Amino acid sequence: MTKVAIIDYGMGNLRSVAKAIEYVAGGAKVAVTADPDVVRRAERVVFPGQGAMPDCMRELETRGLRAAVLEAARDKPFLGICIGQQMLFAHSAEGDVPGLGILPGEVVRFDDARMVGADGIRLKVPHMGWNEVWQAAPHPLWEGIADGERFYFVHSYHVVPAESALIAASTDYGVRFTSAVARANIFAVQFHPEKSAAAGLRLLSNFVGWAP
Repeated sequence: MTKVAIIDYGMGNLRSVAKAIEYVAGGAKVAVTADPDVVRRAERVVFPGQGAMPDCMRELETRGLRAAVLEAARDKPFLGICIGQQMLFAHSAEGDVPGLGILPGEVVRFDDARMVGADGIRLKVPHMGWNEVWQAAPHPLWEGIADGERFYFVHSYHVVPAESALIAASTDYGVRFTSAVARANIFAVQFHPEKSAAAGLRLLSNFVGWAP
């Protein structure tokens, strides 16, 4: 059985995600796949992504992967990364498109009028680079990761959960925004753990061993 299926719907370079998970998976089988049946048979699923939300949603539909993603999010350990986090929500302002509706809430763009740092200097959008992630509550995927640890971000939009209980972490960039969410078997992050050095590898290792 495939230990970890990384869903390939044609958006973004998945090589760095696959290599990072292979590194922490202890020789277990890791598959980058566009085959819904491989996703269904996998023990756990990673849902990454880069690009614009409308394109991502379209490609997911076109490649016949939507149903497999919905099924995996119901009952498998499931990790969303970047756009893979945003797509879990009901609606995105990017292109005014519906998401998968797995989690309640919306995806919004950073408000340019509020993009000012504590020093008064204008902040650029997209938010790109290392930033602190403040954990909202203990979670198995935070094990061994210090509160306030820095992770790597590249994004112009962020999620606004409709339920505060979903918030697993937040980050400050002009505004305080939700940078990780969690519910039952789902954990999803706005940052890129595969590009976040030791802390990112620890989060991925925790996911590989996670038994929600």
